[in-house]
Amino acid sequence: MSSSVDLEQMAEIELKKDDEEYEEEHSGLAKRPASLPAPSGGGLDSSHPYYDVARHGILKVIGDDNYGRKLIVFSSCCMPPSHQLNHQRLLEYLKYTLDQYVEMDYTVVYFHYGLRSSNKPSIRWLRSAYAEFGRKYKKNLKALYVVHPTNFIRIVWNIFHPFISHKFGRKLTYVNYLAELREHVPYQQLVIPPDVLRHDERLRAAQKSGPAPPLKTPPPRPPLPTQQFGVSLKYIREKNKQAPIPLVMTQSISYLKEHGLRTEGLFRRSVRVQIIKDIQKLYNLGKPVSFQQHGDVHVPAVILKTFLRELPEPLLTFAPYQQVLDITGVESSLRVSRCKQIVESLPEHNREVLKYLVTFLHMVSVESIVNKMSPSNLACVLGVNLLWPPKGSVSLSALAPINVFTEILIEHCDAVFREPVVGTATA
Repeated sequence: MSSSVDLEQMAEIELKKDDEEYEEEHSGLAKRPASLPAPSGGGLDSSHPYYDVARHGILKVIGDDNYGRKLIVFSSCCMPPSHQLNHQRLLEYLKYTLDQYVEMDYTVVYFHYGLRSSNKPSIRWLRSAYAEFGRKYKKNLKALYVVHPTNFIRIVWNIFHPFISHKFGRKLTYVNYLAELREHVPYQQLVIPPDVLRHDERLRAAQKSGPAPPLKTPPPRPPLPTQQFGVSLKYIREKNKQAPIPLVMTQSISYLKEHGLRTEGLFRRSVRVQIIKDIQKLYNLGKPVSFQQHGDVHVPAVILKTFLRELPEPLLTFAPYQQVLDITGVESSLRVSRCKQIVESLPEHNREVLKYLVTFLHMVSVESIVNKMSPSNLACVLGVNLLWPPKGSVSLSALAPINVFTEILIEHCDAVFREPVVGTATA
């Protein structure tokens, strides 16, 4: 059996091969700057405690995957040369970010392309990082997708294999082409670095010995009259004029009110994807759904999150996105009033559905001593399912204001949704 030193030498050899391929791929392109600029439009505040690392856009949180789990993306190609990045700070930043999500199920997508000799952390650093991420980080990590793996990755995995539990090893999935990610994550929401996209095209072209065909998506089918998932609130309302609240929401929330208010970690757990797909199909076909038969309150909780996430436009609509991001700049004593103004600017139907949802979430928060789901915890889980930008995904810098806004909605729902008394000024 090869020693750890031998494996490390093999890893270095393989990484140098990757370097050569990388240089060959980029030889026809304009010379890249020595360091990558911060991603544009991120709106990252320079007061961020890890601004020096976060500005590179190495790490992104983009909402939930197809199984209702928080999705965290790490892009190697965004890492600057090692002399421009303190890897200890990078490790602290990783923990700082993950600490917000490790109490719930989460998924990591790792884009390996772009890791080179010039920007890679040392094997010693990797060992230190693995040791730093204790049980609380590993327990709720449900899947790790390594995209575009090379021999370097496989050798590094062998180096760490003696320290990695069999259970953790089962969470790793190698993804050779971006198209394979579609069945696991909301591909359209992924912010994939251009270098990674071009690399994937070259890999597919080489595989087929011809020009790479574009990633094809099947043409959309016209929605059924009974459709609940993937259609607008307006569509659902037009097809069900007698029901102001979508059926999937009334049924899932009704079940959770009766059976789930005191369940610890409600909305933080995922369930088998096939169960979710089966229930979605039943709803879309207009067939009856019984949550009772599953005997698991996390099923309706995930269904509710999935419904919100699959709306073509978020429940809060796209219009107030920037206003919500500005909420942290509002004086604390005025934030409830500001949230009320934003909510009152929504279309009437969206406001009605939002009130129905938030009133229920407030009921959940009242039982937080038992279920551990305070307004803050609920906001962390559900905020990104209520609001996202018209293009791309929610940036890390946008998470805090979205969560603050959602927390205010939940904690102060009576004040936010209180109808103004005739003849008096609106709060």
